[in-house]
Amino acid sequence: MQGKLYLIPSLLHPEAELATLSPQVIEAVCRIKHYIVETPKTARAFIKKCNPQTNFNEVVIYELNEHTLPNELTDFLTAIRLGHDVGLMSDAGLPCTADPGAKAVAIAHQKNVIVFPLTGPSSIYLSLMASGLNGQNFMFHGYLPIEKIARTQKIKELEKLSQQHKSTQIFIETPYRNNSMLQDLTNNLKSLTRLCVAYNLQGPEETIITNTIEKWKEKLPDIHKKPAIFLFQT
Repeated sequence: MQGKLYLIPSLLHPEAELATLSPQVIEAVCRIKHYIVETPKTARAFIKKCNPQTNFNEVVIYELNEHTLPNELTDFLTAIRLGHDVGLMSDAGLPCTADPGAKAVAIAHQKNVIVFPLTGPSSIYLSLMASGLNGQNFMFHGYLPIEKIARTQKIKELEKLSQQHKSTQIFIETPYRNNSMLQDLTNNLKSLTRLCVAYNLQGPEETIITNTIEKWKEKLPDIHKKPAIFLFQT
């Protein structure tokens, strides 16, 4: 009998409480010995926090990132064919959103492997809930372009999209480029567009602020290297 692929949410912040996860997540982490992860070091720290008695000599960890070759994805699922359950984890929050995990899930479906998603924290939904922006019509775009001209063009495209559909536009950035992103948003969005910046979610310094661009320009926070998510609506 082959195993299942479990989609295991992790903590949004290293200092977040395990209570933010469902009991099923803790149970799965304590039981499963094979994992597909984004960053092995981060995954080991999370596993150890869930189960301090973990013997990592018995744990097999496969790394899945943007450099992983397609043929390696099938190798990840060998353990499942041998009857072992495999856990798929992101560095933070729900797997398969803004990380490469969906590639492994697609292979699992092709191989008729049962995919079992577990509930947990999502920075997308937590920030949307707390933003005051439209939660009935929204789009998540992952990462915007890095190059400045392309980024500026994309920001203006999303603002037009928001205006046309009254929709909330959501995206993230690599933490060390957060301040640059915030500056680009305030430079290119219209003064009455509402921007929400949520950072350090579920950490001790969690901050969620929604203001018009006009208001944001009065003082920009320093969010350098702080896990953040950005949302705006015209």
